[in-house]
Amino acid sequence: MIRYGIIGTGMMGCEHIRNIAALDDAVVTAVADPQAESLRWARLACGDAGAEVAAFADYREMLEKAPVDAIVVASPNHTHAEVMDAIFDTDKHVLLEKPMCTTLEDCRRVSAGAEQHAGVVQVGLEYRYMPQIAHFLAELPCVGEVKTLFIREHRHPFLPKVENWNRFTRNTGGTLVEKCCHFFDLMNRIMPSKPSRVLASGAQDVNHLEERYAGEVPDILDNAYVIVEYAGASRACLDLCMFAESSRNEQEIMATGTDGKLDVVLPSGQMFRGAREYRKWEEVPPARDARIAHEGFHHGASYIEHLLFLEAIRSGGTPEVTVHDGLLSVALGVAAHRSIDEGRAVDLAELGL
Repeated sequence: MIRYGIIGTGMMGCEHIRNIAALDDAVVTAVADPQAESLRWARLACGDAGAEVAAFADYREMLEKAPVDAIVVASPNHTHAEVMDAIFDTDKHVLLEKPMCTTLEDCRRVSAGAEQHAGVVQVGLEYRYMPQIAHFLAELPCVGEVKTLFIREHRHPFLPKVENWNRFTRNTGGTLVEKCCHFFDLMNRIMPSKPSRVLASGAQDVNHLEERYAGEVPDILDNAYVIVEYAGASRACLDLCMFAESSRNEQEIMATGTDGKLDVVLPSGQMFRGAREYRKWEEVPPARDARIAHEGFHHGASYIEHLLFLEAIRSGGTPEVTVHDGLLSVALGVAAHRSIDEGRAVDLAELGL
């Protein structure tokens, strides 16, 4: 039995609790959050066992006193590095929610700690485990060597969070770090070489402009285009719009390679593939991951994420999503924001990558 402690019990912390409840041989025994209302949500998410779960206002006290083997860090982005410092003083396993941190400096700090840490350290980039995307990745060899990748997300604005922390770049790392690290991780997972340069254009044109928090206007982008160049003359593009609630599909991913093209739309999961023949394509039958026992917010991806986390704990192996993956996904977001702010392309060498 793996005993979990949850640090940060807002929307995603409670989603992790519901996923853990569906796992075999895993149980939440402790939760920590400075907000009393968030702790109440956590107890509700734990169901009948909620009354027996130890609750702490301070995560440090939980780490010191609670009987836990593994930690989920789902606290606000800007707290991740500090929370991880405390976990690295223990031998506990940890699943660190995305984005890994809000700055590259903090990502490197966490990476250095993970190298010396006795427990498993896995980063929560679960989009790669959505059944529709996992199916896309499995079918990808049909296109040959990927030369271009296009990812579109047209969706609703950012949801409210506790104390509206996600309305400000200083807390999130910026939209292209907070929201888009998932997509940059997919780019790095799909493209055949390392990223080398980023060119981006984006703005805050519609969302949150009428909101005020202590007299301050939110500063998070609501739309952007990001081009990422990879070594060997291949490239990926992200098209993000967060005032597109009426979109028929929220996401679309298209990979084109030397032998053909593959595209998938979400949430429907429709997938189409074609070889290098004029307007000749076929629909790929949908696939379902029979392992999923809880679908939740991400179509079962978080459940698969926990299965793999537990597998790494029990085998003593390396997690599938490493701190290097987490750092590189943040780095592309950081480079994209720098490109927008400075009006130029940014070489990843500038970031020490």
